[in-house]
This record gives sequence, C-alpha cells and structure tokens, in this order.
Amino acid sequence: MASMPTFSAYDGTELAYRALGEGPPLVCLPGGAMRASRYLGDLGGLAAGRTLILLDLRGTGDSAVPADESTYRADHQVADVEALRAHLGLERMDLLAHSAAGNLALLYAAAHPQRLGRTVLVTPTAWVLDLASTAEHRLAAARLRAGTEPYDTALEAYGRILGGADTDEDWDRAAPLFYGRWDGTAQAHYAAGEHEQNEKAAAAFVGPGACDPPATRAALRRLTGEVLVLAGELDGNPPPGLAERIAAALPAGLLDVQPAAAHFPWLDDPARFAGRVERFLTTGA
Repeated sequence: MASMPTFSAYDGTELAYRALGEGPPLVCLPGGAMRASRYLGDLGGLAAGRTLILLDLRGTGDSAVPADESTYRADHQVADVEALRAHLGLERMDLLAHSAAGNLALLYAAAHPQRLGRTVLVTPTAWVLDLASTAEHRLAAARLRAGTEPYDTALEAYGRILGGADTDEDWDRAAPLFYGRWDGTAQAHYAAGEHEQNEKAAAAFVGPGACDPPATRAALRRLTGEVLVLAGELDGNPPPGLAERIAAALPAGLLDVQPAAAHFPWLDDPARFAGRVERFLTTGA
C-alpha cells in the first residue's frame, strides 16, 4: 500500500508524495501540466526495482493549494523539488519527469546541477529551452495514424483543436492519438484525467516570466549527469525529431524512441519502457 507522507515547501505549503515500490529512490514529477501524480501509476512496473517518489505538485492531488497562486509558475516550483530532495535526505537524486514536467526538471537541473544523478525526461515539453512542439509537428504525428478508425475521427477533431476550436467534445474525440493503443487501459487512463488536473495552476505553469531560454541553456552547461530523453514514435508533443534537439541541448543527453508509443509510453509497452529506464538508471546508457 502506498504511503502519503507530506513535507513543507519553502513558503509553508504542505506537499504530498507517494512512495511506491522497492529499491533506490527515483523522484518523479508529473506532467499535465499540473496533473495529480496518480496517473503515472507504477510507471509500467518500474517500481519493481525502484522506490518511486511520486510528487503531487502544489495545488494537485493531496498537496495543499498555496496561499499565493503565482507560485504555480514552474520556476517557483524548482524550490519545491529542492525541498523534497532535502526532506528525503538525498545528497544527489535520480529524477524522472513526464510531459510538461520536463520544463520543471530542466529548470531544476539548471539551478541545482550538482544535486542530480541521472535524469529521465519522458515525452517532455521543453518550453524553457524554446523547443516547443508546433501545430505542424502535432498534425504530422497524428497523420501517421490516418486510414482507420478511431484515428480518422481523432485526426479531424485534433485539426479543429489546433485551429483554435477547443471543445471538450473534440478533445474526447482526439484522445486516441495520445496513446499507442486505444484499448480499455488507455480509455480509463484518459477518463481519469478530467478529475486530476488543476486547470488554473496549469494556465500559470509557464506564465509570463517563467521562461528565460538563453539563461537556462547556459546554466545547463554545468550539468554533468546523464539525461535520457525518451520519446514515443507516434507522439507529436514532442515528435522524435524535436526530442532529439532537446537531448542535444544537454551536455550528456541521450535520445531513445520507443516504437509504437505515443505520449504515455509506460502504458503502450510497459516492459519495454521499464526495462529501458532501469537500464539507463543503472548504467547511464
């Protein structure tokens, strides 16, 4: 049974995390942006050899809402990650971040490079490096599925979303594009997301002032720990080509593209995902 310890952030906000599994600790930052960490599950069985420290970011899951909601900005949350490291008593930590949390992990690495061992960025966004997926990237990835249902309907809906017609109905229709297989597991995972995200916090996550790409890139030159950027072959956010550029922006960046995977690769092929991440954490390769 997963425990739910808490600790105090720099401003007194009580933050919660789950400790799941056995083995060396791996701190895990959820994406969304600002989605409760439970959607990560056990990361495809990665908890078999690691103790996953699954942080609920401020205002999500079991963590408290901060008194100052401007602290939802990603650059402010770097201090939350550092407070968690200190709370855990880790001199250096291995870190995994998914999707939008890639920005938080990169900002943390820029601010505290000496505190990181190995870092895994799973289908990361990298607005803080000025490496954002475009509508063309996303549509090109979606078109890889064209020719069968439910993907043709999903592609039409996604085109409308990227064109500015953002409706809940179209997001529901587009959902199969975000998973390698649109099976019962994927459908349940998608449905749970409606209740797991703090939309106000998500809107503030990379708000004005959060990103200074030249400064972040310069600071990341001090990062000596290896970084695995794990992309999905079918993902458009980021597509593999953009993921390669994210890896190249890091001194010891390494790209791996998981076949037939989309934005949640631990669901698409759990054994492949967990095995690849464990090998990297163990060997750096």
